[in-house]
Amino acid sequence: MFGVTILGNNSALPAYDRHPTAQVVTLDQFQFLIDCGEGTQMQLSRYKIRRSRINHIFISHLHGDHYFGLPGLITSMGLLNRENDLHLHAPAPLKPILDLVLQAADTRLPYTVHFHALDTEGVIVDDAKFSVECFKVFHRIECWGFVFREKKPLRKIDKEKIGQYKIPSAAFDLIKMGEDFITNKGERIANEDLTIANTPPRSYAYCADTMYHETIAEKAKEVTVLYHETTYLHELEERAFSRFHSTTVQAAQIAIKANAKRLLIGHFSSKYEQLDEFLEETSVVFPETELALEGVTYRVL
Repeated sequence: MFGVTILGNNSALPAYDRHPTAQVVTLDQFQFLIDCGEGTQMQLSRYKIRRSRINHIFISHLHGDHYFGLPGLITSMGLLNRENDLHLHAPAPLKPILDLVLQAADTRLPYTVHFHALDTEGVIVDDAKFSVECFKVFHRIECWGFVFREKKPLRKIDKEKIGQYKIPSAAFDLIKMGEDFITNKGERIANEDLTIANTPPRSYAYCADTMYHETIAEKAKEVTVLYHETTYLHELEERAFSRFHSTTVQAAQIAIKANAKRLLIGHFSSKYEQLDEFLEETSVVFPETELALEGVTYRVL
């Protein structure tokens, strides 16, 4: 399963039972936490997401609504006798902040936290089954977005054909990568006769707090699902610009330029109690839009 669970969808001030930003991306057996605003621990418990399964945390920037919940979460993981290493990917200034908080409380963690400073765009996690890239967005301070990409073999084994030609399992990996098979007698069996095309790999892009900037569309090109902030409705475009945020229409325009299949919108200003108008404005420009609602898991399909 590839999906994203929304833990917090509001901007700086918690309001109307909406919480500061946090999301959990699930990709098969892997889970990743993106941002960790106040209340993230409670939301993890509320939606029955196990802290122990989270081995990578990604912090987009150092505005409090995106990381004030992190020291508590790290401490709680220790109190729960976590043993697995934790990888934290964040702007460099976060490390001395965490060190000070933990030192002041004489906190001794039973697990190791590996801090990975975000400084260059590109792949920051590379696994056999997935990769994670970071890219710069355009906020008042240093801020990053992330793209989670599924990895799949180019071709799928056609079990009927494999059995027909009596192909040994040792040859499967090369065949999946597109290689022909050479028999012991030197006969070549074309790859197309042994495989079928795989479904395209899926991807999820998270665009953190940012003003409208068309280069973001290039970083999120062709993604399956794009999350983009919509702090304000379209009528407050000037305010969005002055505060380095985006509007409904601007998020939709990025989705179009990126050729994304679907768009999730969130990071709603606390000045709005109702969210229906956010969906209405965005959908007019980009119909495949959904509100990022807390507690909902959106499948990346």
